[in-house]
Amino acid sequence: MSRIVNCVVLKRESVGLDAPPHPGPLGMRIYENVSKEGWQKWLERLTMIINENGLNTADKGSIELIEKHMLGFLFGEGDYGTTPAGFRPPGAKK
Repeated sequence: MSRIVNCVVLKRESVGLDAPPHPGPLGMRIYENVSKEGWQKWLERLTMIINENGLNTADKGSIELIEKHMLGFLFGEGDYGTTPAGFRPPGAKK
């Protein structure tokens, strides 16, 4: 039987993740409060963040910035979590 969480991203109940997707306490917090669908939305945003900021996921500073964006996107904490000003998804009309 699937685990159900009250997803903070979707603002409704949905199927939870199978395991913590990130190490440490933040990973457990995500596991307890974010659904599979909500996590997928984060991964889509993460791709944009990495590309727009030219981040390297092997760099400690980049990981710290990604975590700030993660907290902003998933939990509404801090000043990160919104799309960059002027960002348009590929194929969007100008």
